[in-house]
Amino acid sequence: MDQLMLLMEGFSHALTPMNLLWVLIGAVLGTAVGVLPGLGSAMAVALLLPVTFSLEPTAAFIMFAGIYFGGLFGDSTSGILLNTPGNSSAIASTFEGHRMAKNGHAAKALATAAIGAFIGGLIATVLVVFFAPTLVKLATVFGPAEYFALAVFAFLAISAVVAESVIRGVAALGIGLALALVGIDGPSGTARFTLGLPQLFDGISVIVITVGLLALGEVLNVASRIHRDPLVTQFKSGGRARLNFADFKKALPAWLRGTAFGAPFGLIPAGGAEVPTFLAYGTEKQLAKRRNDSEFGKTGSIRGLAAPEAAANATAGTAMGALLALGLPTSATAAIMLAAFQQYGMQPGPLLFERSGDLVWALLASLFIGLFILLMINLPFASVWAKLLTIPKHYLYAGITVLSMLGVYAISSSVIDLWMLAGVGLIGFMMRRFNIPLAPVLIAVILGPMAETELRRALAVSEGDLGILVGSPITVTLYLVLAAALLVSAFQHLRHRRINRLANTKRAEYDVDISA
Repeated sequence: MDQLMLLMEGFSHALTPMNLLWVLIGAVLGTAVGVLPGLGSAMAVALLLPVTFSLEPTAAFIMFAGIYFGGLFGDSTSGILLNTPGNSSAIASTFEGHRMAKNGHAAKALATAAIGAFIGGLIATVLVVFFAPTLVKLATVFGPAEYFALAVFAFLAISAVVAESVIRGVAALGIGLALALVGIDGPSGTARFTLGLPQLFDGISVIVITVGLLALGEVLNVASRIHRDPLVTQFKSGGRARLNFADFKKALPAWLRGTAFGAPFGLIPAGGAEVPTFLAYGTEKQLAKRRNDSEFGKTGSIRGLAAPEAAANATAGTAMGALLALGLPTSATAAIMLAAFQQYGMQPGPLLFERSGDLVWALLASLFIGLFILLMINLPFASVWAKLLTIPKHYLYAGITVLSMLGVYAISSSVIDLWMLAGVGLIGFMMRRFNIPLAPVLIAVILGPMAETELRRALAVSEGDLGILVGSPITVTLYLVLAAALLVSAFQHLRHRRINRLANTKRAEYDVDISA
């Protein structure tokens, strides 16, 4: 009840006309920057950080609440419409969302994303308000061995579950880990796979890899088939910017499942939103196989979009709780928010609630307000965003290429990044040609450095004893669940192969009978 009273006080501060205006401005600006390929929600907060320096702290952080969630929706918008997610947390949403957009359901896909973002963010923010002390304890039990087990779980689960072929999934995982190894080895300071180029000492940017694989790779793939398969790029912007009852009924369980995946991960340092979004997507894919869902992976499944979208925003919501309660930034966006607090002479953590309670509860209240405002803004404008797809395909893909190049160049002003973007785009094109999944590459690039660092840290603590990797209930549980998931996945792959073989045999016998 104390939290509820404090939250009501926060609403009394946030629900003033001027503060509501700042939330609205933040939501619009965050969405606008997030939509631009290569920028994303973290860049939205970073670019708009100087804008808030002239405001008093409460107004500044209320505006940041709008930017925070607005940028996340912008990430998904560019991913759904252009197959170019603004941030890695929106990658899983692009798989089914972009398929829906290409098949004339862009407005419905954006409405699904908007409502999923609202539900995931709302539930996560409620958890932050009422259960922050309990949730924080869950994050503090993770050590190096637990983080490594979590990374291994994500690697193999994504490779085996999301990919149609386990071999192709593992191959994609290897490509991602190879890209992640480029740069300076932190513990030893040794340059690895840099070809002697100083520009590669910092490694290959995740944004370069994401934009190259998803955007430029798609452009090259479409360009290579434009005469043979012109319908691939014949987008339609039709569809209503709302969900009917049947669509809502299908999406609601997926939203809730995605939220359940995402909420705990916001409390884990360096966990990010990538793991829960891919796990949510993989879960929906497995459920679709059981239902014999003909839309999933073909015309676009509303469930396959709803789950990762809710997971990403649930992670963002609880990440804000970890930042406020522990002073622990668990994502790039949260790290920039931490810099904003420090700019005003405040250090997030337990003492923040005592010293600046009015600001903290006004910020939490503005998170609720920002979610409602984003829903009110983006549902009516979903059909407007969808009209991007009516642009003639040669202009559309040329624009995607230019925006991708500009977005990558704007980050570091490095020409070498543009060459790497072209190289990664060629890799993405070849992977599409040989039907190698993209998801394992992206998850390996994102979590590979963290997995290596935590493995070395765990072995350093144990003086080389490998037993530390399975020395806690959490690690044992993760490995057991992983083993079970791999066995189930292998069984399903074998069963589907046997069913396909029987179907081909019966088809061949039928053709022989017909010819006879």
